[in-house]
Amino acid sequence: MIFAILMPFIIAMCIPFIARFKSKIHTGYAVFATALSIFIYFLTLLVSGETDIFYHYSWIPSLGLDLTFYTDGLALFFALLISGIGALVAFYSVHYLSKNERLGHFYVYLLLFMGAMLGIVTSDNIYALYSFWELTSVSSFLLISFWFTKKASTDGALKSLLITVLGGFSLLGALVLLQIVTGSTSIRTILSEGSLILSSDWFPLIIVLLLLAACTKSAQFPFHIWLPDAMEAPTPVSAYLHSATMVKAGLFLLLRFTPVFRESESFFIAVSVIGLLTLFWGSYMAVRQTDLKGILAYSTISQLGMIMSMIGYGTEAALFAAMFHILNHATFKGSLFMAVGIIDHETGTRNIRKLGGLWKLMPVTGIISVLASFSMAGVPLPILNGFLSKEEFFTSSWELAHTRTFSTGFADVLMHVVPYAAVAGSIFTFVYSMYFFFGTFTGKRDKDIAEKAHDPNFGMLISPILLVCGVVIISIFPNWFSHHLLHPAANAVYGEALKEHHIHFWHGFTPALVMSLIVVILGTAFYLTRKYWAGLYQVLPGKLSGNAVYRALLTVSEKQTKTVNDRLVNGSLRQYNMVIISVISVVTLAILFGTNAFDLTNIDVSPVTLPGSLPELAVALIMITAAIGTTVSEKKLTAIIILGVVGYGLSILFVLFRAPDLALTQLSIETITVVLFLLCFRHLPEMERDIKEKLSKKVTNIIIAAVCGLMMTLVGLAAYSQRLFPSISDYFVKYSYKLGGGDNIVNVILVDFRGLDTLFEITVLAIAALGIYSLIKLRHKGEDR
Repeated sequence: MIFAILMPFIIAMCIPFIARFKSKIHTGYAVFATALSIFIYFLTLLVSGETDIFYHYSWIPSLGLDLTFYTDGLALFFALLISGIGALVAFYSVHYLSKNERLGHFYVYLLLFMGAMLGIVTSDNIYALYSFWELTSVSSFLLISFWFTKKASTDGALKSLLITVLGGFSLLGALVLLQIVTGSTSIRTILSEGSLILSSDWFPLIIVLLLLAACTKSAQFPFHIWLPDAMEAPTPVSAYLHSATMVKAGLFLLLRFTPVFRESESFFIAVSVIGLLTLFWGSYMAVRQTDLKGILAYSTISQLGMIMSMIGYGTEAALFAAMFHILNHATFKGSLFMAVGIIDHETGTRNIRKLGGLWKLMPVTGIISVLASFSMAGVPLPILNGFLSKEEFFTSSWELAHTRTFSTGFADVLMHVVPYAAVAGSIFTFVYSMYFFFGTFTGKRDKDIAEKAHDPNFGMLISPILLVCGVVIISIFPNWFSHHLLHPAANAVYGEALKEHHIHFWHGFTPALVMSLIVVILGTAFYLTRKYWAGLYQVLPGKLSGNAVYRALLTVSEKQTKTVNDRLVNGSLRQYNMVIISVISVVTLAILFGTNAFDLTNIDVSPVTLPGSLPELAVALIMITAAIGTTVSEKKLTAIIILGVVGYGLSILFVLFRAPDLALTQLSIETITVVLFLLCFRHLPEMERDIKEKLSKKVTNIIIAAVCGLMMTLVGLAAYSQRLFPSISDYFVKYSYKLGGGDNIVNVILVDFRGLDTLFEITVLAIAALGIYSLIKLRHKGEDR
């Protein structure tokens, strides 16, 4: 299993070399083979019934950081979606992206995202999950801004990064609190401590932070504004990230922790309200769009809201329906995005006002679109899987009041409002689905488009055809998918044994069927009369929008940042030192006072005596004199040399105290420091003491110097007086020869016990060598010219 998770990262490192041969073979085939291999691996686990597979690697046991991956029903469900849709998207991109594009960059970003998503769904350690979570934000930013020469692409990427990273920080806070409450970093252990979490004082804050993370990632209202702008990415990115995978990460997060929170009344209220509000607002705003990808973006928002609301219900039927619709949404929305990519690729536009009548010109693309869009609308046809999961949604909404009981009146009222809200949001879902299909494939054709529009080569059609075949196959054999895929996933979400669900197209005249018929009838009426009520958008939302709030906040933050930057970064070396030294001193003193770290009563002064030898006193006196001389020197070179006396004097003290290793280290450091000072001060003007310097500056300098000196004195006292832990020196004395094989304890400590320091030192030397080599090469090139 671990190889399947690491495989995208391994291949990503090879892509720059593979991309060199893109003139002979498209780089995307390597990514397609990678995703297909991962999909086949997880499919074999599904077929064989091996769902509970664990991989454990003890990384930093003292901090509880263990890399543990496992596949239960939920993880396997999402892993199949990520790898399966990823394989189809990679194959589609081979025919969509020209070989003249920066394919190496594109596929590295795509593989990083795929690996990060696989890491999210299979991680057991909460901090590993968080790391993968943030990697999806970074990699999606790179994918959205792939065409970075377009301002809309970079703006959309920035918006998505700012919003999703905000959610990432919230997730980190929630995970830290969960560790504090349960004392574990294992997700499986946390899920087993549900009662402890629910009774904790931190529970309300955990809920808020977790929901903020999920809502930003899954584009829930009011954080949905990043998703439409992210559509500036290449269509394969939109089909993969923003319909099947990334936007599902927030849903996965809630599903993973649902066994703990589903009994909470606050969880039900918050998640259900957010989901239903997003369902309505996304579907309502989709009808307003004129860009095909814009329509699909808002349709994705509405569909995610519907799934979110079902997670909030927390019932068996609702959680099963949520899993079912996640699967169906991946099939019909992925194929729709690919169809839009085909239309844009062949006609040169996505503006629905310029399109129309494409059915005769692009019949295959039209068949893909009609099946996918009608499935998204929930049209009651036996070959559309979207209708089946929409029926499950309506059923769970109607039965909610009969399956849950709450103590507050608001929750009770909400349960009875849910079915009506579900119908209202679904009506506009039907409208935008009809608007998308009929506005594109029927009606009048633009003359310019009519001359060049046609179905693309078969290679570009394969992926959307397979996805649409998935729409039909799932609708014909829903119970096979229910038994092997959906039921194990819903079991993992519910946290208890889940009864087997049997899916049928015809259930009789049930409330769910009535709700579906109401949606079809009213949706048809709203679509046919759209031109009469479209003016409503001038009132709602009118001039108010989430984008306006985002732009206002961004403008204010940029202005404030510029103000602070101009005040701090003004070219004054004195001010830089003032800020750095002041902050360090104040923070350190605050911590010392707050923790009473320099309790002088703990100092044992009996063994403290003054140095008894004359050389030691002489060296100390020279160092004090040199330190004072540095402050009154009027020449740069003089100040540097006098300052060096202090460092070299410390080396002599180390020799006198029989620490030759420390003396050699100090000599090396001091020599390097003096050389660097000489290199830097060579480019600065000569020091000219300002006799008329303001008294306020002098007083400020004295105060800062005094506070810094006080801070260092108290730090020394605290280090000497406080013994919070036993001294580690005994350990080094005992084991330096036994474990390190050396008689010199200091050398063993530096090379073996603190080998990481040596590794960093080697790294610094290597970087310095590369820098010197680069400068030499640049100089030679300059001489040649």
